[in-house]
Amino acid sequence: MNGTRNLKIACIGAGYVGGPTMAVIAAKSPPGAVDVLVLDKSEVRVREWNSDRLPIYEPGLEELVKAQRGKNLHFSSDVDGGIRWADMIFVAVNTPTKRCGIGAGQAADMTFVEAAARRIAEVADTPKIVVEKSTVPIRTAEAIRQVLEANGRTSFAILSNPEFLAEGSAIRDLCEPDRVLIGGNVDRETDRQAVQTLVDVYAYWVPRERILTTNVWSSELSKLVANAFLAQRVSSINSVSALCEASGADVSEVARAVGMDARIGPHFLGASVGFGGSCFQKDILNLVYLCESFKLDAVACYWRQVIEMNNWQKERFTVRILHGMYNTITGKKIAVLGFAFKRDTGDTRESPAIDVCARLWEEQALLSIYDPKVDAEQIWDDLTRRCHCTRDELQQRIRLAPSAEAAAHGSHALLLLTDWEEFRALDFGQIYRSMSKPAFVFDGRNLLDAAALRQLGYVVYAVGKPIDPRLNLV
Repeated sequence: MNGTRNLKIACIGAGYVGGPTMAVIAAKSPPGAVDVLVLDKSEVRVREWNSDRLPIYEPGLEELVKAQRGKNLHFSSDVDGGIRWADMIFVAVNTPTKRCGIGAGQAADMTFVEAAARRIAEVADTPKIVVEKSTVPIRTAEAIRQVLEANGRTSFAILSNPEFLAEGSAIRDLCEPDRVLIGGNVDRETDRQAVQTLVDVYAYWVPRERILTTNVWSSELSKLVANAFLAQRVSSINSVSALCEASGADVSEVARAVGMDARIGPHFLGASVGFGGSCFQKDILNLVYLCESFKLDAVACYWRQVIEMNNWQKERFTVRILHGMYNTITGKKIAVLGFAFKRDTGDTRESPAIDVCARLWEEQALLSIYDPKVDAEQIWDDLTRRCHCTRDELQQRIRLAPSAEAAAHGSHALLLLTDWEEFRALDFGQIYRSMSKPAFVFDGRNLLDAAALRQLGYVVYAVGKPIDPRLNLV
């Protein structure tokens, strides 16, 4: 493939997107085709990427990085040197929701994206292809272009290449993507050539028919819309779960029947305590803000309801716990199994567990939390921010347990908030004998066999399932 031999690729941002994406590009490209350099201003993070303990957990990532590191995959904190070295620069920095100012709570904070663009403009002394990898609002590529052209000493081609990764399956998603989307300005010859260069990189392992090329605006908007549609399905089935509980229907049976319709399909129809992660809520809020900016208020209200339903589901789950345990959990020990927003990741961003734990803490419960992959520091950081208090205050009634069994010992209830596979294999008979009675299970992921748990003596609540008559629910 012309134009990609010895291509030097840098990525600014060594996070959940930049690290795995660059590792797969390095691994899937033929020998001598590309050299990849992942850049981050945090020397601590770079040391972690160069160590035996990577800064993020993702199945298959560690093996991939260790196989390529030192060959055609490198990690460095010398951002300026990496910019000068590279032919193509991916920008994969964080774009959190703004916390203050115009658009606070909805619009994406573009501070890090603009800072990266200005750094590239200041340092680059040869032509560069700049690839927008972060999730951004539409028209961001044009803003990046203006910054680069106003401040740079060389020429730039600007592309949009949004990521469509699901945490927990990111490596598989990168190795076998449903599609790769590349947006460029078709009116500029340099951009058309840049699009072809990036197409050639992905074509080393992705079938050409799965590589889509569009204009920049379509590419940027497609990422927001894709996540909005996925989140919408989760909120839709969660709304149905409430109706199932009220009527005696089983949400799993309803989802299976509905999902067999080829027009609908079975994916993202699992009822739960709610969705989380770094993208769904942020991207929907970004979409809402975009719609409001174009005076599309009805469209904005439509998508905002997806978030409101998700928040309502988390609160509804918490209320089920409170009412089910005789309208008081003051002084009662509750074991929380799982803190990550989903299995196979240590990521806790927007995890439903944060909100549920905070509400139970407000109700004066004693919490014992266990997650196999989330660091203790991350749990404390999330809860201190959410509860607006100090760690010392939290530790008066919250403990972190070394195992699920330890968390459950002496507890009044088990909350399953993350669908880790290891929780399915627990010895619930032994755990039951160690708990206070009546022993409750509140399954927020419908992971466990409710009928088998009831036979052991548990009082069980599972989202969207027929209500256990022993629960004090109204």
